[in-house]
Amino acid sequence: MMKSRQCVFYIGDAARRTGVPVETIRYYEREGILQPPERGRNGYRLYNRAHLERLMFVKRCRALGFSLQETQSLLSLADSKTRTCRQISAIAKAKLRDVRAKIADLKRMETVLEDYVEICPGDATADCPIVAALSHRPDGNGRHAAL
Repeated sequence: MMKSRQCVFYIGDAARRTGVPVETIRYYEREGILQPPERGRNGYRLYNRAHLERLMFVKRCRALGFSLQETQSLLSLADSKTRTCRQISAIAKAKLRDVRAKIADLKRMETVLEDYVEICPGDATADCPIVAALSHRPDGNGRHAAL
């Protein structure tokens, strides 16, 4: 790590401090999510605290299920001096709706799988009710009737 008026970190340091892999940091630079850092005399990238804060912002967005495009939208708003809380809230509310829909889908899947496991004797016979249930023709929507 190099020292100056401002803390400076090499890419490995930035990766360790943020938990974002080195290759991901390079990818974020290529995609314009992270501004390319200055380079030292040795050619190495020199990251500062602002880079680390941005990496943590992106990491947290990704952990909450935001796509890279959604994350870039949030970053653009975060960088804007004219942003409003309403704009950011709208993106967060849309993501919350998506998450709730996924949870509902997972709960339906859980219920169906529980039913399959309950009807299966789990013995040594070749006739497995799970295979039979999974083999049924889909309903008119192209989905298995139980889902």
